Amino acid sequence: MTVTTLAREPQRTVVRDHKLVLRAQTAADLMTLQVVSIEHNAPLHQAVATLVDRKFSAAPVIDEAGRPVGVLSMTDIVIHDRNAFAYARPVPEYYLKSDLQEAIGEPVGGFEVEVANRTPVRDLMTPVVFSVRPETPARQVIEQMLNLRVHRLFVIDGDGVLIGVVSMTDVLRRLLD
Repeated sequence: MTVTTLAREPQRTVVRDHKLVLRAQTAADLMTLQVVSIEHNAPLHQAVATLVDRKFSAAPVIDEAGRPVGVLSMTDIVIHDRNAFAYARPVPEYYLKSDLQEAIGEPVGGFEVEVANRTPVRDLMTPVVFSVRPETPARQVIEQMLNLRVHRLFVIDGDGVLIGVVSMTDVLRRLLD
């Protein structure tokens, strides 16, 4: 019996000399206009719902005038949650053994009711906002993101009102246009 093995050529990686071009001149060209923000006096549970539902890792926190006053990130929430546990007082034993047991039809016990966290967002947020103006050159926006090691910069108008956000995804998207 003869066994023949076929030699396979190694796969070649084709490298193209293709330069990416950023198709944006200013922050206004890069930014996303529909900014999801959280009011500074909103309760934490509302902010968590907003971030989770939108699949965001962070969002700007604004005051009543629409000016950014901070950023709330999932990291801020996790740190807060790790350090703060609050539970309601246990249900009295006589209640558990009588009415609830009859309603369910089996023995009950060993559970606690969690108290809704009413902490306002302003108590958890990072009170720093990295921002640029709409006319900021795109190159400067990218350099600032890299130097600050942030994933997003907020765009504010002359009155300090939040009008957009530039994320790393926005920058990459403009490289592929």
